[in-house]
Amino acid sequence: MDLALEQARAAAARGEVPVGAVVVGPDGAVLAARGNETRALNDPSAHAEVQAIRAACALLRAERLTGCDLYVTLEPCAACAGVIAAARIARLYFGAADPKSGGVVHGARVFTHPQAHHRPEIYDGMGAAASEALLRDFFNGLRGV
Repeated sequence: MDLALEQARAAAARGEVPVGAVVVGPDGAVLAARGNETRALNDPSAHAEVQAIRAACALLRAERLTGCDLYVTLEPCAACAGVIAAARIARLYFGAADPKSGGVVHGARVFTHPQAHHRPEIYDGMGAAASEALLRDFFNGLRGV
């Protein structure tokens, strides 16, 4: 989660919402680490977890990441949860809960639907305080608080 937090800090420094994600292979090696890039790429789908999954898939030359873990600083939204399922991520670890836009334990709860083709193991709250502080500071800065 420390590397995901580094990616979130780097995203904030670029003016992106501070979310970071890391894909770790079955052997424990880091396959990809990314932060949000929606503004830089003018792409609403360039969330940290999607970017990390894309990079890991490219590295492995595979469309699935079977046996891999995903660490992300914020609860994934419903769209990202769909990508996580499609990639067959084995375990999802996330920091801050997202009651407003989350799609895992809040909101859509994508993995609990009967239509979900894959359900990763989910571990929440890892690095939550640090993740929440990054997000709070970022948005307070935008508001001039």
